[in-house]
Amino acid sequence: MKGLKLLGRRAVTRRVSGPGWALKCPPRSLQLPQLLLGAALISMALAAEPAHAARLSATAVQAQMDAAALSPQAQQMVRMALDGGDAQGRPFAVVDKKEARLLVFRADGRLAGASSALLGLARGDTLDPNVGQMVSTGIPPALRTTPSGRYDSQPGRNLKGELVIWVDYDAAFAIHRLRPSPASERRAERLASPSPDDNRISLGCVIVTGEFFDQVVRPVLGEGPGVVYVLPEPPPQDDPPMTLSAAPAQRLVTGRL
Repeated sequence: MKGLKLLGRRAVTRRVSGPGWALKCPPRSLQLPQLLLGAALISMALAAEPAHAARLSATAVQAQMDAAALSPQAQQMVRMALDGGDAQGRPFAVVDKKEARLLVFRADGRLAGASSALLGLARGDTLDPNVGQMVSTGIPPALRTTPSGRYDSQPGRNLKGELVIWVDYDAAFAIHRLRPSPASERRAERLASPSPDDNRISLGCVIVTGEFFDQVVRPVLGEGPGVVYVLPEPPPQDDPPMTLSAAPAQRLVTGRL
């Protein structure tokens, strides 16, 4: 909305905050009817300004989850984040370890994107409390898990200056782009594989292609606080329903591969 001109005497221009805004303020002697007319014009102009996108309806959320073929467990988590209010109006992501997928959602419930992801070499949902201090010396293969739980995420940079999405500070657990690695690990080939069975190779971090990180993860989770849900390992059929443990929001200074 640019420079509304109120009826009556010459208006005095005063700058107010906001790009491209110049509010025309009338002299004090302007008559009441003219002020009322000017207020009406301003109200009409404000009503024409684009509003923030409303949250998707439950039907629309379900339709996009069906279209993206989300697993029942992932759908349950999305409904908890949105309908249950657990995400608290923040963007969020779901890491489906069974399917080896990362699902990224905007705060309004729109699915920003889904991608295959590399996960920790070792299967398991728990975390060694000292694993974060083992990054520089080497994490034993048995401890290279992607821990399940609910995490308050925060964007930040590692020691190399690379932007990552920190998930758990103490554990050096993050979501990040694919980095150069030994050829024998075949990480790019594993990401491109249609099967989730060969995606267990990382030290515990959730790794996606550089393209997906730049086009989806960074714009959605890289602008401020978010929530990351990591689903547990697939349980045996007789096991009880899944539960997630909560983890505090923290920041990292190092990172795992």
